Amino acid sequence: MNKELRMADIDQLKFDEKGLIPAVVTDSISKKVLTVAYMNRESLRISMEKGLTCFFSRSRQQLWLKGETSGNYQHIVSITADCDMDALVICVEKDGPACHTGNDSCFFNPVWQNDSLSEFSLQGLYKLLEQRKEEKPEGSYTTYLFEKGTDKILKKVGEESTEVIIAAKADDKKETIYEIADLAYHIMVLMVQMGISVEDVHRELASRHIIDHKVKQEKMTE
Repeated sequence: MNKELRMADIDQLKFDEKGLIPAVVTDSISKKVLTVAYMNRESLRISMEKGLTCFFSRSRQQLWLKGETSGNYQHIVSITADCDMDALVICVEKDGPACHTGNDSCFFNPVWQNDSLSEFSLQGLYKLLEQRKEEKPEGSYTTYLFEKGTDKILKKVGEESTEVIIAAKADDKKETIYEIADLAYHIMVLMVQMGISVEDVHRELASRHIIDHKVKQEKMTE
């Protein structure tokens, strides 16, 4: 089982002959791989002390705190080592693009894709909806919703909420899943209409999780 590293565990890691260990940085919300960098003992120690990613530049042969120049800091959520203790996955909340090119991730050059399988994410759907709102392609249902405006979108959210209730009340799992998907789609259209991002909702839910955890702890000590 993977375990989160603490200061006392650095000595258990296996650094290479140059004193480095690869670090795969992922987004805590989208789970997307943002970048792959290297750390030495000192940069890892700094990362853990500051709660910000600090790497060792192999080209410049020096430490660099991500975001110190650009302002695009990466706030560390967790650091996990692999089974061999010779590689790290660092989960972060980022303040801006991870790549020096301005891209969200350093990985944006397609090499190969299986046409029979498709990758789906809420962030991807959100971006597609944003594109629909901006370009308004003719014949698109999403275009229709944006053209009709907030009142129409809200009406559809209400209708789909009712459909979820009806399906669930009938104990029809398949139909309930279908209606929940419809509701989720219309809610995301509303989010785009109002400028509410997936990250905004994620942060709100995360804050409630922390509060709920504290409440449970308090009840256990009563």
